[in-house]
Amino acid sequence: MAEKFILAHDLGTTGNKASLFDEQGNVHASSLSTYGTEYPRPNWVEQNPEDWWKAVCTSTKQLLNTTGITPRQVSCISFSGQMMGCVVLDRRARPLRNALIWADTRAIPQAEQLIAKVGMEKVYRITGHRASSSYSAAKIMWVRDHQPEIFAEAYKFVHAKDFIVARLTGKFATDFSDAGGMNLYDLDAYDWSSTMLDAAGLDHSILPELHESTDVIGEVLQSISDEVGLAAGTPVVIGGGDGCCAAAGAGVVREGGAFNYLGSSSWIAIASKMPIYDPSMRTFTWAHLMRGMYNSCGSMQAAGGAYQWLRDTLCLQEIEAAKQQSISPYELMNRLAEQSTAGAHGLLFFPYLLGERSPRWNPDARAVYFGLTMGHTRADIIRATLEGITLNLKVILEAFRQQGAQINSMRVIGGGANGRIWRQIMADIYGIPIQRPALLVEATSFGAALAGGIGVGIYKDWSLAESLTPIVDEIHPNPQVTAQYEKLYDIFNRAYEAFVPLYTEIASL
Repeated sequence: MAEKFILAHDLGTTGNKASLFDEQGNVHASSLSTYGTEYPRPNWVEQNPEDWWKAVCTSTKQLLNTTGITPRQVSCISFSGQMMGCVVLDRRARPLRNALIWADTRAIPQAEQLIAKVGMEKVYRITGHRASSSYSAAKIMWVRDHQPEIFAEAYKFVHAKDFIVARLTGKFATDFSDAGGMNLYDLDAYDWSSTMLDAAGLDHSILPELHESTDVIGEVLQSISDEVGLAAGTPVVIGGGDGCCAAAGAGVVREGGAFNYLGSSSWIAIASKMPIYDPSMRTFTWAHLMRGMYNSCGSMQAAGGAYQWLRDTLCLQEIEAAKQQSISPYELMNRLAEQSTAGAHGLLFFPYLLGERSPRWNPDARAVYFGLTMGHTRADIIRATLEGITLNLKVILEAFRQQGAQINSMRVIGGGANGRIWRQIMADIYGIPIQRPALLVEATSFGAALAGGIGVGIYKDWSLAESLTPIVDEIHPNPQVTAQYEKLYDIFNRAYEAFVPLYTEIASL
């Protein structure tokens, strides 16, 4: 009997990654198909959903052709997708306009309307999130207010992965984790919130049907099977939002389990049986892929993105040297960082190149190198950059601890987790062991694959997530260095507060 595989699609911001996982949870092969982003005006960020569909079709066919695996060997198809978007569909699952993706913030007036009608604290208690133009509700309201002819023709407003599922099956659905990105979802009730819908002036009929992430929504339609390269009748599992898939793919499925994603942006998330509500609203909470669990999170804007900026501005010689050696420039930058010391000889970096979400929630915040002297070297600047990003993430970690979360270790995934020096800095700043699972960049896809495998009965339950993602490396903190970083952390926070009024002034220039 031919071996069977789970096909997981991860619809990200820059492209779609299709991955085949065998029934033991191993990555068999992957294929990436990219797509573009449009910026029609300041704060407007759009993508064409048809580009997502083409990417899914292209990557699926490339993957099967390259591996020689037949469509009949695909047990199911499941999804992870970018969250907090606005995809406007007609009854035939055809997009009526470009999608407003998560980074689009044009709908600030609409978000302010929600805050005025409901109150920020009540919004946070209902949805687990602040009201913001980043979320779908404000974007849907913007379409209604500015493009009424499109709104009148719309049948459903969905997220990225849900559009693909609708195209494959003809059914309009989403899962609980992705629903949280709407700003219209009641986190405790596992249902759409009448309070939020009334405040937004929207009817629940425009929203997709809610499902668990492991639910089989339907099967690949005969009419679409050739285009996508799959057999008609292949089960389609809804999967989850990318951040929540990453949690499952990192093996964070027990209460108190925590992980830190290090990509262009970064977040810390913990699994809990109850939502974690921070009085200062520094963090936010999604439904976990596993029913009855929650995924509380704090996300900063520029983590790996700040390190990439440093690479492209001050580390051009590392870029050239890396080309000659056929290695990553980051490997050479990390070696330089090791030549500095903890604290980077008194240099602090504030990583607010894109303003900041949690923990600061300050779009006016700006990046700063503080304490720079003639004695500092590029090694110090590189190390200070890694430390500043991590000190900022510690603010998120401390917000969870202040709410009673017991976090005894941290799994780290994403491209940034490849650097051992960064993992050591994290261990020393957080004061806990840092664990590197077997899957780093594939963790999000693996979370979607787990949902698919459970949905069609290949995997028993979510407890397998831990055994299928073993820890391959663990770094412990140095107590003396941790004590040194505690002093630096205090300065970091006091300096940020001192900068706040100046941030406001410089942002207005």
